[in-house]
Amino acid sequence: MTAAVRPGERTGDSTAEVAGERLVLMPERAAWWARTGTLLIADPHWGKAATFRASAIPVPRGTTTEGLTRLDRAIARTGARRIVFLGDYLHARDGRAPETLRLLADWRLLHPLLELVLVRGNHDRHAGDPPAELAVRCVDAPLLEEPFVLAHHPSASSDGYVIAGHLHPGAQLIGPGRMRERLPCFWFGRECGVLPAFGAFTGLADVTAEMGDRVYAVALDEVVEVGR
Repeated sequence: MTAAVRPGERTGDSTAEVAGERLVLMPERAAWWARTGTLLIADPHWGKAATFRASAIPVPRGTTTEGLTRLDRAIARTGARRIVFLGDYLHARDGRAPETLRLLADWRLLHPLLELVLVRGNHDRHAGDPPAELAVRCVDAPLLEEPFVLAHHPSASSDGYVIAGHLHPGAQLIGPGRMRERLPCFWFGRECGVLPAFGAFTGLADVTAEMGDRVYAVALDEVVEVGR
């Protein structure tokens, strides 16, 4: 059996100290909390493309397969024992297409010992909890795991430092000749951090960083700090 690559040994990762904890920010758009063996992932929105197709809007296929491949890569690199999804596991009821659910079920069979936790988000209220065969423990926000408050919506909490999703944050980079590129990013403020959307078909919202915020852009196979 191949040993998992230790996070931080890969050049493409970045590390950030958040509320006294070390998080590894991965180009797979996941945060690795090694002390607890946990991958933190926001907004996979499984089935979003299927939702569009159900409304007769032609969009590419394969987004679920691509996301699961990226998730497998993150698991293999870290040896994670648990994944906490920070909301919006499924995109909508129309996205519960048989093919999407089959892919998720087949993936789950490959990881029977992996603990999966979903902190429900706004889309989960409409899409419903994942099917029972996926063995995902579903909880309402917040999930308190000292020093963090794990949630979907990013809002300050007196219980600890909030790590959330929902915003699908993007960093706009300006290069030579006024070239502009918007990239998914990790965004850590004074009281709250926001992870990039894990889903590949989710869109981006520009972050409005304040003085002292740290912003890390996901550029292909590396995470680069672009603002502090």
